[in-house]
Amino acid sequence: MQRDQGGPLGWIGHIFGRVCEQNGIEHRLTKPYHPWTNGQAERMVRTIKEATVKSFHYTSINELRRHVRDWLVAYNFAKQLKALRFKTTYEAIEELRKSKPDIFDMKPLHHMLGLNT
Repeated sequence: MQRDQGGPLGWIGHIFGRVCEQNGIEHRLTKPYHPWTNGQAERMVRTIKEATVKSFHYTSINELRRHVRDWLVAYNFAKQLKALRFKTTYEAIEELRKSKPDIFDMKPLHHMLGLNT
């Protein structure tokens, strides 16, 4: 899990760090406004906005939530990503889980929105 050290949510760091530690998550801080890591996050935000609020009009927040949820399911289970050697996010996580099962406490599928929910 990466996040930068600056920004308006910097004050939650202590609680967030403890929760990460309790759950065995490595919490790494990046430099604020670092172009590579911030660029990745900003690109994902732009992709989600282009697929939702910039393309559709929603009559309620629940309608937006449903659409974002459905879009994330499609993205995680169908979109093949170049960065993952043209695998879906789910396929890449499953491949990692099979090759290094000791780094997973449980099957990732149980925590992903998708066909099983």
